[in-house]
Amino acid sequence: MRAPSQKLVPDHITISLDGEQLQIRLRRNARAKRYVLRLPVNENIPTLTIPRGGTLATAKEFAQKQSAWLQKKLQSQPEIVPLIPNSEVPLRGQLHMLKPSGALRGKVTTGLCEHNKPLLLVPGDSAAFSRRVKDFFKQEATGDIEKTIHYYGNKMQCMPRKFSLRDTKSRWGSCSAHKDLSFSWRLILAPPFVLEYVVAHEMAHLVHMNHSDSFWQLCHWLEPDTTNAQKWLKMNGSKLHLIA
Repeated sequence: MRAPSQKLVPDHITISLDGEQLQIRLRRNARAKRYVLRLPVNENIPTLTIPRGGTLATAKEFAQKQSAWLQKKLQSQPEIVPLIPNSEVPLRGQLHMLKPSGALRGKVTTGLCEHNKPLLLVPGDSAAFSRRVKDFFKQEATGDIEKTIHYYGNKMQCMPRKFSLRDTKSRWGSCSAHKDLSFSWRLILAPPFVLEYVVAHEMAHLVHMNHSDSFWQLCHWLEPDTTNAQKWLKMNGSKLHLIA
């Protein structure tokens, strides 16, 4: 029989914050030694970790006591850019305004408004608008990454077994011991030289599964703009995760 302290907790609780209700995600962790409240980067929903033996009542009390801290953190969070009509989002580093195309079916296409401002024209009903934009970005990312992999692969005479797209916040790409590559689809939002650098970085790992001098020599040989791309990601990478 499950011990009382290990009873399942709800997915979230709600506390009062400056006269409004704020939802907080709950996560029980048997290895945690204390209650921990965090606000993940680029998110507006806090997460509260409950330690082994912790109770829901204590979790609520702890969260409410941290309301002033939470309010300060939330006010300093950058704004999320929703994938809705009239939002401006980058595609290959260039801002495009999202607009419904008026068509019931079809593909997302690019266009220009009367002031020659780039547009992304999205077909279908409004309920599927965000999903269609994301699907378009993933499709474009797949094409650009595949083309870049083949370019570098021919250059170094080495190819990965396969590659996939993900939406991780901790890394832009990865290479497994089985020579499988994965990349963040959000690279399609960045200028092309940034995507090309990340692909070159992971392709170089096919030869050197480390960050030795030999690895960096190969990476720079594959992509001479490596240093500029690293600087761009350091300054702007987190902004790409604000697009939701």
